[in-house]
Amino acid sequence: MGSSVSKAALGATTNEPVEPKAKHLADLIQYINETNRSVEHLVDVLFKKTGSRSWVVVFKVLVTVHHLMVHGNERFIQHLASRNSLFTLHNFLDKSVIEGYTMSTFIRRYSRYLNEKSLAYRMMASDITKTKRGLDGMMRTMNTTDLLNTLLVIQTQFDALLNFNANPEELTNGIVHAAFMLLFKDSLRLFAAYNEGILNLLGKYFDMKKSQCKDSLDIYIKFLGRTTKLAQFLKVAEQVGIDQNHIPYLTQTPHSLIEALKQHLNSLEEKNEIFPPNRKLKEEGKEAMWKIIPGKGNDQHKNPDECDERVDEITEGSPYWSFLHNQLLLRSPSKLVTHLRAANQHPQDGRQREGGEGASTSCLPTNAQTRKGGAGLRV
Repeated sequence: MGSSVSKAALGATTNEPVEPKAKHLADLIQYINETNRSVEHLVDVLFKKTGSRSWVVVFKVLVTVHHLMVHGNERFIQHLASRNSLFTLHNFLDKSVIEGYTMSTFIRRYSRYLNEKSLAYRMMASDITKTKRGLDGMMRTMNTTDLLNTLLVIQTQFDALLNFNANPEELTNGIVHAAFMLLFKDSLRLFAAYNEGILNLLGKYFDMKKSQCKDSLDIYIKFLGRTTKLAQFLKVAEQVGIDQNHIPYLTQTPHSLIEALKQHLNSLEEKNEIFPPNRKLKEEGKEAMWKIIPGKGNDQHKNPDECDERVDEITEGSPYWSFLHNQLLLRSPSKLVTHLRAANQHPQDGRQREGGEGASTSCLPTNAQTRKGGAGLRV
């Protein structure tokens, strides 16, 4: 079998400027799914091919590795995470053809993302794009310390992904297009975990220590900035023909929420944590989040705690499922449940409207046909 897997690996990474053939990728998936096969041998064969001077060969190696990370047995990414070194392509440059200059840039960026994806697995002992999501998922149930550390890991991986930064005119061949498609799928799954981590973070915010609030506010503001970059990435996805039903649109977080978070932190800094946090500010902060909840008809909740029991009863197919299905939910220490949506959908095209002064962006999946399972984006 060793010779056959080597043959499949070599077949997937030929010098032909087309994406790796599905037959070879399927053979490699089958190989790593068999528990008695050596993943190390396969990885060694693939990594050896990165020594090629051809952008075609090296790029196809990266696409093959990414495909196996996404679709193969977890043993594959486990092995990558355990290696002392991964891709060292930060200086790669193919000068032999004009296209080599542009493709070499993408190779350097792409290899960095795959390195970060492997490193994230090493630090978290799991692939964050494949973890359970929803109210009882990993990101929604983490304690504060683990959550802050995990969000930093996600930030780094997410930055590396968005740094691929291709425009439609640069996706000129099957190889770079295949890489973009794999990154697109990862972006949705990674953002879903990122998004749920932010929900958990906001839910804990008003009961955090001052240092944790400071770190959390920084993480949240950076999250908003990354959603702007994600919007640009998804716009490219739409322009290259990805079905709009598979692309979430971005809504806005009211400026009042960010101000409430900042005011709460300021109150802690003024008191230097000698006294309990200003309860009035704490409640105002929660109220700022609660005010942006869209009502269901005339059914407006006067007290956030009144809907806590209702949320506990939400299951797929229940009366409130369709109403809450596309909303961003979070539960604060006082059992506050709120939607962080601006309800600013354009009545004609269903896409994001331009926000007013002081508005900040936040990516909230809202396509009911393609997303199930509650607040997160499921793909």
